[in-house]
Amino acid sequence: MEMERDTTDLIERARAGDHNAFRELVQGHSHELQVHCYRILGSLQDAEDALQETLVSAWRNLGEFGERSSLRTWLYKIATNRCLSMLRADSRRPRIVPPLPEATLPDPSGAGDAPPWLEPYPDVLLDHLVDQRPGPEARYETTEAISLAFITALQLLPPRQRAALVLRDVLGYRAAEAAQMLDTTQESISSALKRARATVDHHLADSHSTVTTNSTAEHRIVARFTDALERADLDALVALLVTDVRLSMPPAMLEYRGIESAQRLFAAVTFRPGHTYRVVPTRANGQPAFGLYLADAHASVHRAYCLLVVTTAGDRITAITSFNTDVMTRFGLPRTLPETD
Repeated sequence: MEMERDTTDLIERARAGDHNAFRELVQGHSHELQVHCYRILGSLQDAEDALQETLVSAWRNLGEFGERSSLRTWLYKIATNRCLSMLRADSRRPRIVPPLPEATLPDPSGAGDAPPWLEPYPDVLLDHLVDQRPGPEARYETTEAISLAFITALQLLPPRQRAALVLRDVLGYRAAEAAQMLDTTQESISSALKRARATVDHHLADSHSTVTTNSTAEHRIVARFTDALERADLDALVALLVTDVRLSMPPAMLEYRGIESAQRLFAAVTFRPGHTYRVVPTRANGQPAFGLYLADAHASVHRAYCLLVVTTAGDRITAITSFNTDVMTRFGLPRTLPETD
């Protein structure tokens, strides 16, 4: 009851133009709204833009909040529709595919599912979500619903199917609530959800995606993967992979599938003569990730080379997604590492 009075007081003060009251009102929701936007948009940079636009809209329209729903639900409605507007307007930043590695790439297995705009999400930003519980209708655990495979699967859906699945199966809103948030009917929500579930479930099954956060097996994989990269031991790295492992490298929409393809790719690009690396383990999307640094032949430093995010099942790696160096600063990873003795 005391919390409700405090919230009501903050709302009234914010409506009267008190910016500090508004910041206090929304600060407890801002981070989960950013994650929500990330799920729909697949890009942390785009999610940050959507969050800022959501808060600006909420500030301007706070007088319209009639408290028929909770403040949290009202903010989620604004954020969801802001994301859908961004998708409809194709207003996200231009996607420029960077040059591929100077080495000649082996022929890919085919086009990958990961879209050009896909970005990893630092686990350190997920710490604020510990106390957020999904609603009664949720179908996916919070950890699964942030995995790279899940985020990739969402990007395969049309925008409204994407929004319906996140609202219903991730956040746990009831059909009537989701319909109100998307200004549509419950029948439309149910139809969109049925199609969305079929696509997402098929993708997750095909990707062998599992959630084994910080398990003992995962710790062993991190140690062995780091050691194999730093010793440039291709055989040791390949021994960690499942037979039908998948390798992708957004924004290039290429996929390498199977151990033989993976071996050829690593030999051509990563384990080239004269290349030596240092590895900094981190975490992204609830999964092991690695900042990879290549030794500079002309200076006593290792320079940022890429960020690798791996998907595991038991004691094996089922997928590796490589991101360019642009994302590394979001993980607190430096551009260079000093040479060690």
